[in-house]
Amino acid sequence: MRRGEIQLTPSSSTPPPSAAPPRLLGAADVRRLAESCGIRPTKQRGQNFVHDANTVRRIVKASGITADDVVVEIGPGLGSLTLGLLEVAAHVTAVEIDEVLAGQLPQTIAEYAPDQAASFELVVADAMKVTSLPGPEPTALVANLPYNVSVPVLLTFFERFASIRTGLVMVQAEVAHRLAAGPGSKTYGVPSVKAAWYAEMRLSGSVGRNVFWPMPNVESSLVAWTRREPPGDEALRLRTFAVADAAFAQRRKTMRAALSVLAGSGAAAEEALVAADISPQARGEQLTVEDFARLAGFLTPV
Repeated sequence: MRRGEIQLTPSSSTPPPSAAPPRLLGAADVRRLAESCGIRPTKQRGQNFVHDANTVRRIVKASGITADDVVVEIGPGLGSLTLGLLEVAAHVTAVEIDEVLAGQLPQTIAEYAPDQAASFELVVADAMKVTSLPGPEPTALVANLPYNVSVPVLLTFFERFASIRTGLVMVQAEVAHRLAAGPGSKTYGVPSVKAAWYAEMRLSGSVGRNVFWPMPNVESSLVAWTRREPPGDEALRLRTFAVADAAFAQRRKTMRAALSVLAGSGAAAEEALVAADISPQARGEQLTVEDFARLAGFLTPV
């Protein structure tokens, strides 16, 4: 398969009660599958494969998905989490950029989850470039995201697929804390504000290094979310995100100073801040996403 190709398999509703559940991958399975297709995990693509079935079941349970959900999974790798998702969800669509891994995945599903194979679809593409998905609209996103692109991928899917209402991702622990942080926290910043535009984010536990192959050099955590009504329309979102980027570019600056370039002058920035009922001496880490949105409504970028 070439990158960008979509491999379709017939979709179906939830498997009948008599269907045998998928067999989840263990450490020996993961290594065998990797060896059979000549895979050597690379840091460039953040490839660390989960080989513990209990961890997979824990992730699926924490995600809150049900038999009614259509799940999109980004970066399925060798299929460890995919099999766990197929055990519960009505349908799973996996997006994989690595052509070798994508070539192996349908065979793995056929071998380990034959009764759920009709509920699985594969998109061979860069997740950042995906603008539509085959089959039913996704209602949830559950993934072990490549750590080097986790935030932009998550925000991109929030933006492009409004049908995704809930989900959970496993990311680097530091990133997880940033995504779930609230105003006043040391880890609160641009990812926190942008994620909060779309959803209520919450930490959902940590994952030990020993359940991965190869073992990563960083700690991993789970972040779950529930979609919320955004503070405004698309035009306001773009302006709000620009304001947040400027506010956190130099965290120690007051909002008046941080926004002076974006507004055209310190005086113009102060005028917008006062109109939005925000102190010009406040700093970005003190403001909620609603504060940023309200400020963006008064601020006209130059």
